[in-house]
Amino acid sequence: MTAQPPAWIPTTLRQLRQRLSGDASAEPALLVFFQDQAQRRGYELSDGQRQVIACMAEQQVLLEQGQARSLYLHGAVGRGKSWLLDGFFQALAEEHKRRLHFHDFFARLHEVMFRHRSCDDAMAATLDELLADCRVLCFDEFHVHDIGDAMLLTRLFEALFARGIFLLVTSNYAPEGLLPNPLYHERFKPVIKLINSRMQVLEVGGDTDFRSLPVNREHQRFTQGHYVWPGTAGQRQRLQLPDAEAVTLEVGKRALKATAVEGRTVVFTFGQICEQPTAVIDYLALAKRFDRWVIDGLPDLADCDLAAQQRFVNLVDVLYDQDKELVVIAEGALADSLGGSVSDLMRSRSRLGQLRQVGLQE
Repeated sequence: MTAQPPAWIPTTLRQLRQRLSGDASAEPALLVFFQDQAQRRGYELSDGQRQVIACMAEQQVLLEQGQARSLYLHGAVGRGKSWLLDGFFQALAEEHKRRLHFHDFFARLHEVMFRHRSCDDAMAATLDELLADCRVLCFDEFHVHDIGDAMLLTRLFEALFARGIFLLVTSNYAPEGLLPNPLYHERFKPVIKLINSRMQVLEVGGDTDFRSLPVNREHQRFTQGHYVWPGTAGQRQRLQLPDAEAVTLEVGKRALKATAVEGRTVVFTFGQICEQPTAVIDYLALAKRFDRWVIDGLPDLADCDLAAQQRFVNLVDVLYDQDKELVVIAEGALADSLGGSVSDLMRSRSRLGQLRQVGLQE
């Protein structure tokens, strides 16, 4: 991906060089940029965000010198990690850069590695195809819960660092909190050690959940959606749902059942999309075809198996990242429906909390 850097980049680099050479009065233009963006949305940067921006600004200069150290940003949901990543990516003058959601990349990594499985170095061949001459790689929403994926991650990170690729990663988890399952955590420690030794680990702190601020609704299609319970006939009528007519959707080499399709709107029951062996790569393919998604019949996730809970989390992640309108018709209020035990449900609660909540009294 090639993008023209904003007009303020030369000023950024000049001011940063002054700052690194000891001129403390020169405020980094990257900080000025983020301050301006925050002010336009009606809030102030947190101390944690300011500290991260200062580190990012230094890496902008060090990247030119080939001395930059990769960054790993972690913190609670809604603290602006993705926003910081996007701003850094836009500001970077480097042409050979990629910004990817980790779900998307990892799904494609599996797919392409399978095609190159007969190569002497399947990982190298896969990265040649997926990243080509990439020098800066930004991963949003990094996490891992499967031991098979965990073992592959060791090879991936070693290969990326060996290629000299600068990584910027965001996660809800500190490195030590990745793959928390005690049955597997010990086997994941090589990746944790690699992250801590090769990346600067920074917490994006603060007390404000920026996603909860009303002004953010103006900037996303996702937040125009609804979370509706318990799904009465009147509520459904007001949502203007397409007429139910069973549809079979071809996704890759498999078929998925849907309740209805109308234009770029698709309706699934929770059972159809989350209780069947669907995967992130399916959601990504469907997100290219549909802009409005309706998930009907969300139960209390505590009553569902862990696989269904994780699929729901993954689906919400994909739709949020792809900025698709989401309508959830649930059996109960949000606080009563996401009681499962999958650790990433905290992120789903935050994201679904941005939808317009419509209860029975309304």
